[in-house]
Amino acid sequence: MAEEKVGFIGLGIMGKPMAKNLIKAGNQLVIYNGSGAADELKAEGAEGADSYKAVAEECGVVITCLPASPQVEDVYRGDEGLLAGAGEGDLLIDMSTISPLVTKELAREASEHGVKTLDAPISGGEPGAIAGELSIMVGGDEQDFERAKPLFEAVGTPVHVGEAGSGQIVKACNQIIVGIVLEGVSEALVLGSKAGVDPAKVIEAVSGGLAGTKVMDQKREKFLEHDFDPGFRTELHHKDLGIALATAREVGVPLPVTALVDQMLQELQVKGRGELDHSAVLSVIEDAAGHQIGAETEGLS
Repeated sequence: MAEEKVGFIGLGIMGKPMAKNLIKAGNQLVIYNGSGAADELKAEGAEGADSYKAVAEECGVVITCLPASPQVEDVYRGDEGLLAGAGEGDLLIDMSTISPLVTKELAREASEHGVKTLDAPISGGEPGAIAGELSIMVGGDEQDFERAKPLFEAVGTPVHVGEAGSGQIVKACNQIIVGIVLEGVSEALVLGSKAGVDPAKVIEAVSGGLAGTKVMDQKREKFLEHDFDPGFRTELHHKDLGIALATAREVGVPLPVTALVDQMLQELQVKGRGELDHSAVLSVIEDAAGHQIGAETEGLS
């Protein structure tokens, strides 16, 4: 795989470190010049191209890592899109988190051109992207998965979960769990702190038991320091829960707690906090309780 040029589109918080890890693994990357991070990647050996179409024309495999469905559709479609430049047998891998319906539509369109596709959304946030330890949920043909596996293993741990669109469905499941856990940790920290217990001690005490989670481990300092610089933006997690709720409505599954967390993330956006890390859901509980964790309190009377 390292001998085949690999296109990469989407050099954001997640995409840039992923692209760097692919270069470190020996892959020759071709990137679209439109990205602000392009010069940084070129300095590490990536080649530049002038359009999405040009990237696809030059590469047998192209990876996209973009914010949402509209951006992915724009990159795939049109006279200068990936589908216009990809040839028969080429492989397009979308590592964005988007609608399963859009994923299936794009897979159908690609197949009409003889182009292969995989949907491979990721989880692990910026730390996981930097460390090359992302969880990768892959939908599509198993032979295409095996072809792409060396690329996936350069950025994380891939699991083939089923046919086209299945990766997006599993990512929606992932985002349900992460969102609910973030909200639950927030409630626990505000309760403990306002009742007079050091929130750092709350985390330390519960981390060794059944309540211990990777979410709490990775977001510990963000909670305790109120450092909400984005590792994963609130607005993107809100988008993801919208996908989960739409999918649930389509197949007939009630998601009552997911709907509640979705509204809390909506509240953050209304308050102008959509660009903050999703752990900022803590501030919704703090606002409701009139208490910021770590502040002095009289505790229980």
